[in-house]
Amino acid sequence: MSKSIRAFAPATVANVACGFDILGFSVEAPGDEVVITLTEGKGVSIKAIHGDEGLLPLDTSENTVSLVIQEYLNAIGKPDLGVEIELFKQMPLKSGLGSSAASSVVGVFALNKLLGEPLSQQELLPFAMKGEELACGSAHADNVAPALLGGFVLVRSYDPLDIIELPTPEKLHATIIHPHIEVKTKDARAILRKEVAMSEAVTQWGNVAGLIAGLMKSDYELIGRSLQDVIVEPVRSILIPGFDQAKKAAMENGALGCSISGSGPSIFALSTSQETAEKIGKGMQAVFDAINIESEVYISKVSQDGPKVVS
Repeated sequence: MSKSIRAFAPATVANVACGFDILGFSVEAPGDEVVITLTEGKGVSIKAIHGDEGLLPLDTSENTVSLVIQEYLNAIGKPDLGVEIELFKQMPLKSGLGSSAASSVVGVFALNKLLGEPLSQQELLPFAMKGEELACGSAHADNVAPALLGGFVLVRSYDPLDIIELPTPEKLHATIIHPHIEVKTKDARAILRKEVAMSEAVTQWGNVAGLIAGLMKSDYELIGRSLQDVIVEPVRSILIPGFDQAKKAAMENGALGCSISGSGPSIFALSTSQETAEKIGKGMQAVFDAINIESEVYISKVSQDGPKVVS
């Protein structure tokens, strides 16, 4: 059995406009990598964390990767196994792109592979959710599920946990722009309305159903018509300077739809080609350039792969 493994897990877009807390998809890049090494000692240790500017804790009880790995080891009956972690953060923190989810997923995925896969991919999900609970205060699955399973994922229920993998149309491309501003998840949740009008709820339900039907039928026009959020986006968008203009630029450059990724500040747009996705990225970035906000753009197809072994 190998003593070491290197693996990658992707960034994710949660909510996907109308699917607040129940929909998410993964992308090809960016993402996080981890090197997991089995040691002669006992217990889980963190060798180093790269790319986080010193923001992430090295304390194994406070770090999402080490916590998830320890929970996994406890569950498979090897609580004292020596495991060393080296994490490579290759995506921005607090970006709305599932940074903590990618770290949680890549650690438990890599160790499970290294140990000969005693658990299935689906069985790893509750452990990754423990990492989200540590990072965000809530064990939600709309980032970790697509990061672990790839593609589009629907969280139908948490009690009992019921995760549905959805088909992804072949042409679907994602453009993601990350403006260099901070939106705290707790603030983005705090401003949400506690009640919504029945008419808004009905509109939102129709859009969720339409989006899922569009994915299953590879109906790009239906996907575009359904990427409308009448409940969360109108409230959260006020936390992102330039959002309305960036969304307008995305739509004018051929996007099927555009909305906030997770709790922000990143914004995603879906389209049907690499060329269109690149035009959308340039258009949105020009908006933030005009208001002196730096940003980076990520373009890829919606990933079907989830995490993978690098070496």
